[in-house]
Amino acid sequence: MSGQVRTGTAGWVFEPWRGTFFPEGLVQKKELAYASSRLGSIEINATFRANQKPESFAKWAGEARTGFVFSIKGPQLVTHIKRLKNCEQELANFFASGPLALGPKLGPFIWQLPPNISHNREVLETFLALLPHTADQYVALASKADERLKSAPFLTTDGVGPIRHAIELRNASFDAPEVNALLAEHNVARVIADTAENPSRDLTADFAYCRLQGPARGDAQGYKDADIADWARTTGAWAAAGKDVFAYFVHEDKLHAPANAIALRQALGITLPGD
Repeated sequence: MSGQVRTGTAGWVFEPWRGTFFPEGLVQKKELAYASSRLGSIEINATFRANQKPESFAKWAGEARTGFVFSIKGPQLVTHIKRLKNCEQELANFFASGPLALGPKLGPFIWQLPPNISHNREVLETFLALLPHTADQYVALASKADERLKSAPFLTTDGVGPIRHAIELRNASFDAPEVNALLAEHNVARVIADTAENPSRDLTADFAYCRLQGPARGDAQGYKDADIADWARTTGAWAAAGKDVFAYFVHEDKLHAPANAIALRQALGITLPGD
């Protein structure tokens, strides 16, 4: 069975997209609906700064088209403050805060480590072992939420598919075969960054997660046609091998990220309602 490729961006509220990606005059409350008609997925970044509420997740799910999915960035409290250590309670509160309200539109969780965290096998292995991969495991962990959660725990799993996780390792100490082996053991995808410092396209899970931050040329137009064609060949081959692929354009040239995502989707022959 072939996998599915979804292309998208990090976030959707970006003023310079108004009149460029978003049609002139489109009201802000309709921007997510429009974005979902052109993209396959979007990273929710608000969850990095603080836990959101179930009502927010349900609202986003209601605005996005059928078949669209969101990925969710894990909270900085876990990745940057606790630095993956002794974080079971923080994970419980985060998972209970409402991501399940996305229902079938719940995609992967993305854990982005700061560059100054270096590899410690015990810390990484303990963290990976905490991550839930089934609805039952998710609810078991989320049920441990404590009084710091500012809303009632949301534990309904209706329509939720596989629970997936990707991790972005931004310190060179993680560039070791043993790290990839550990990620594979836990079926956690190593984020593919496409940067000069991190050009690797190693797959460590049954899906691929790309946060495309290159090419490292400083081009005003982001990814060129040749770059898009290259990524179409790569992601197409992964999908043909049965892996779902999530490819987000998150390079510094954010203005052109939607166009890059649409170009890759179209290069793969994927059509959406907005075409």
